[in-house]
Amino acid sequence: MVQRMFSSAARRYDLNNTVLSFGLHHYWKRYAIDQANIKEGGRVLDVCSGTADIAILLAKRVGPSGHVTAVDLNPEMLEMGKSKVHKYGFEGIVSCTLGNAESLQFGDNRFDAATVGFGVRNVTDLKKAFSEMYRVIKPGGRVVCLEFTQPENRIFRSLYDFYSFTLLPAMGTILSGDRTGIYQYLPDSIRKFPPAEALRQLMLGVGFSKVSYTLLSGGIVAVHVGIK
Repeated sequence: MVQRMFSSAARRYDLNNTVLSFGLHHYWKRYAIDQANIKEGGRVLDVCSGTADIAILLAKRVGPSGHVTAVDLNPEMLEMGKSKVHKYGFEGIVSCTLGNAESLQFGDNRFDAATVGFGVRNVTDLKKAFSEMYRVIKPGGRVVCLEFTQPENRIFRSLYDFYSFTLLPAMGTILSGDRTGIYQYLPDSIRKFPPAEALRQLMLGVGFSKVSYTLLSGGIVAVHVGIK
């Protein structure tokens, strides 16, 4: 069901992200990249890469001597990502590959860092996904997770819920012409996703050390950082 929804929304996904987040998603992604401690020449994995926004930002950090592997389970989203990689001239730095976050097809200790932006709440088994990211990064490497969360302030949460469950589905459907229900699914998935502290504990439980998180934009987004 989730695959069908993302396939249907792929073509207008980037436009909708920009409109529905009022452009804030660009800032959130840049902030997350800053936490990954990426060096020039590094090898980085971007999980649930979608249309490769974060992978392209990473490519600018690793430079021509580095490499970014963008992995996503949805072929249509990944095709949009490939088009953007080609548009910006990063084919030699970014490779877009079909793959499952819960069973990554890479060897142990292969990457200097891994990122995941707005993707882990779509996986079936969170522990598996984080365990796999832990496995494929080198000791000392970081995993950075950018994801929506629920604001802690009650008043702000009420406003956010009104936007998420009333305005966003209507606007998203109109902008995309989509009828699969993805813009109802997305806010529902945020409500069911673990709060920021619970996600921190989950990451500690799979082996990460010094797990921390930062809340952005009034607490609607969390950036978690875990070190192997």
